[in-house]
Amino acid sequence: MYEVPEPHAGWTFLTNHARVLAVIADNDHARIRDIAAHCWLTERAVQKIIVDLEGDGYLSRTREGRSNTYRIEPGKTLRHPAEADLGLTVAALLSLLVRDERERTAPADGRHTGTA
Repeated sequence: MYEVPEPHAGWTFLTNHARVLAVIADNDHARIRDIAAHCWLTERAVQKIIVDLEGDGYLSRTREGRSNTYRIEPGKTLRHPAEADLGLTVAALLSLLVRDERERTAPADGRHTGTA
């Protein structure tokens, strides 16, 4: 069972919406309880964020049995006018937040094992 973490005091650089989106980008089959634990949020908060992201077209989900598969719209422009005016997309944001597949499979000692 997951514990609800202590609330964070003070400001942060990322919104909870960005955190949830990044977790989903890393695992499109992630369960709400796992997203919540990773983001230090309640499951209810994650559910609301997913509804927000779906409502604005940043995310869609498909029910597969008892689980969901999420699809992110990478070409969707970010909402804030400062980013929207520059044409910054979800893909640009996620490129900063989500680890590349090569980094996930790299040896822990940092040695490069494949060809470039």
